[in-house]
Amino acid sequence: MTDPDPTARNRLGEEESPYLRQHADNPVDWQPWDEAALAAAEEQDKPIFLSIGYAACHWCHVMEEESFADEGIAELLNEHFVPIKVDREERPDIDSIYMSICQQVSGRGGWPLNAWLTPDGDPFYVGTYFPPEPKRGTPGFRQLLEDISESWADPDEREEMESRARQWTEAIADDLEDTPDGPGDAPGEDVLDATASAALRGADREFGGWGKGQKFPQPGRLRVLMRAHRAGGRDAYREVVAETLDAMGDGGLYDHVGGGFHRYTTDREWVVPHFEKMLYDNAELARLFLTGYQFTGRERYRDTARETLEFVERELTHPDGGFYSTLDAESEDESGEREEGAFYVWTPDGVDDAVAEYGPEHGVPGEQADLAAEIFRERYGVTATGNFEDGQTVLTRSASVESLADDYGLSAEDTEQLLGAATAAVFAAREERPRPPRDEKVLAGWNGLMVSAFAEAAIVDDESWAESAVDALGFAREHLWDADAGRLSRRFKDGAVDIQGYLEDYAFLARGAFDTYGATGEVEHLAFALDLARTIEAEFWDAEAETLYFTPQSGESLVARPQELADQSTPSSAGVAAELLLSLDGFVDHDRFETVAAGVLATHGGRVESNPQQHPSLALAADTYRSGAHELTFAADSIPDDWRERLAETYVPRRLLAPRPATDDALAAWLDALELTAAPPVWASREARDGEPTVYACRSRTCSPPTHDLSEALDWFED
Repeated sequence: MTDPDPTARNRLGEEESPYLRQHADNPVDWQPWDEAALAAAEEQDKPIFLSIGYAACHWCHVMEEESFADEGIAELLNEHFVPIKVDREERPDIDSIYMSICQQVSGRGGWPLNAWLTPDGDPFYVGTYFPPEPKRGTPGFRQLLEDISESWADPDEREEMESRARQWTEAIADDLEDTPDGPGDAPGEDVLDATASAALRGADREFGGWGKGQKFPQPGRLRVLMRAHRAGGRDAYREVVAETLDAMGDGGLYDHVGGGFHRYTTDREWVVPHFEKMLYDNAELARLFLTGYQFTGRERYRDTARETLEFVERELTHPDGGFYSTLDAESEDESGEREEGAFYVWTPDGVDDAVAEYGPEHGVPGEQADLAAEIFRERYGVTATGNFEDGQTVLTRSASVESLADDYGLSAEDTEQLLGAATAAVFAAREERPRPPRDEKVLAGWNGLMVSAFAEAAIVDDESWAESAVDALGFAREHLWDADAGRLSRRFKDGAVDIQGYLEDYAFLARGAFDTYGATGEVEHLAFALDLARTIEAEFWDAEAETLYFTPQSGESLVARPQELADQSTPSSAGVAAELLLSLDGFVDHDRFETVAAGVLATHGGRVESNPQQHPSLALAADTYRSGAHELTFAADSIPDDWRERLAETYVPRRLLAPRPATDDALAAWLDALELTAAPPVWASREARDGEPTVYACRSRTCSPPTHDLSEALDWFED
């Protein structure tokens, strides 16, 4: 029997998104964003109430409990509006459009994002969290619904609302679609130092990072500072990098028991985090800490990256190889109530009990249980008063191993051993707690970021990390990639695949595939990167505007077609795509990839120069365009161990690894796999010499003599 009006009931139980399903039992007749919901708004002449959030969003949960579970509020929504729920992780295009006007109108953004739209999708009222009743200057949600429905029914007031909606939609288009009139120029040769100088001016030199309140990771800025320092920049660039890596790795942003990073901290000192764990943060920060190890030589950074990747393998990996999206900030406490951070915080008694119960099986001698627990508490600042709610403590590195060894009359080695055993015991105890819910969407773009992290770890730490990168790429090719159509889907969940891929999906996954090729020397990953890059050119490049849009040309038409130029919680997809295309330019027999990258950088050069701190990915791409990559072509059937050791410990900005078979005869099979008739520039005339592995170092179309000594090739870059 056909459902006469599917929009007269809550349809979110039919969706795969865990966030949407969280609202499936609300009395609100929630609709997904689809043709049926949009058509209902048109036919019924009702405004759309659009609410955007994500599964690990704390205030989204709060608003659901306070308002969306309320029968009276639900009645108002159902009678006077078409209520639509959107998972921002599935539909970042919709989120970016309505977040744009929220930030323009209110000066701030965040989630839940709530917007009232005309049936055409034009916004006329917008905000973030609304309490059910007025509170501290914030209007009450119930009263807002009543006021907006009354105004919509009044012809004069509705005309004013529709006029505002048209103006706001124009403002969205100006913000997201705008490109300069006429040809522009790529940022100048000083783009790297200018961006680093801007980052230095804004840095918090007392506590690390950026900002005087909440602290978010800023991987792009740190990459700029490292690259600029290596190019001869100020010592302060290096200092800010170390200060910020130390702050993030020592503070509450990092999970000192189980590895991995939380989303951000609520304070300037990096102590109390917002406890959700996002795949993209752990991808970008793992890769950043690996680079930080190479840049500074500090082994602790590589340890942090290794522990983060172990966390991802343990808690965010699909059995078939892809990576899940998030762990929630909330979980059940001892009383069964959902509380933010309940899984992660500790009291002194909790630590003592954990070490006493689980210590013996994890290497703590029974007679040293009290000592091990005490050292653990001192190391991570666990006190009776705590640093969080109700006397609980978010773990931070509060004492060095050396100082603890002195205080307790132990050797540093014995102190480390006791700490390690106590940490294992605390971890075992924590595993018995109710776990934070997991959002098991597998998103193409976020997986691409994580693939890059594992590929980089295979170079900087241990070759075995490449297995996770390869498995995730295999998952994406099997479940998300339509090779015949050359199209990528964004989301896999429980066997269901949906949503056309966005620029970030193609760019991030292609970069992950390219990085995996560099780490493994397997041509199939390079072929996948090239396939994705061709679709970037075909679907996202606008030759007339000379820009890359975030949504595909063949995708859904919305009130605006956004671009993603600034780095936000993830890198700018336009910036990553531009640098990727520059990297792939040497592997193809045409110049279209370079043309696209150069066009994007010229179009947005003025934007980067006027606000470089917000555009580090574009600035890094512009630097690569101006200065050229540091190419290392390895002609070898396998990479010698001493080469791997040297590469692991060496920071090479703009590094591009281009392994190839030792002989041109063996290379022929690779060319067939890539559908090339001749060796591309990066491989041409670069066979192994004297039957030994040979490396060619090249920059800006100038190459070193072939050598069997990787150190000699790397030193050539410094000349």
